[in-house]
Amino acid sequence: MDDLDQALISALRQNSRMPVSTLSAMTGVSRATVAARIDRLVANGTIAAFTIRTGAEIPASGVRAVVMIEVHGKMADRVAEQLRGLPQVRALHSTNGRWDFIAELEDRDLASFDETLRRIRLIDGITVTETNILLKTSKLTGSS
Repeated sequence: MDDLDQALISALRQNSRMPVSTLSAMTGVSRATVAARIDRLVANGTIAAFTIRTGAEIPASGVRAVVMIEVHGKMADRVAEQLRGLPQVRALHSTNGRWDFIAELEDRDLASFDETLRRIRLIDGITVTETNILLKTSKLTGSS
């Protein structure tokens, strides 16, 4: 990935609907080159999706959290499969260090969230969990 690819990705992170003509003017290359580069970045999986960001990142009535999870022995694959089966698990990350997994959860309210945590803690192979509820999310700008 060269400087042009990086510049395109950075601009599209800020506004995924930015017109090719605007991207062309920003980068100083032709519209055809910009379009070809974006097509290549999509085809090779560097760009997985174009999306939107709403003004309210967290639903007012929803609960979001991260749960750090420690797994006993060699049960990580089995635990991961069960966690991926829960619709409240929005993302599951394997990690190094103290925790084996970090799960990003989203649920409609605290009562449902409590039930989801109970279900997670009952998964055979999970030995310890630590949960942090996300209170506020700030928009990241200028990251690439």
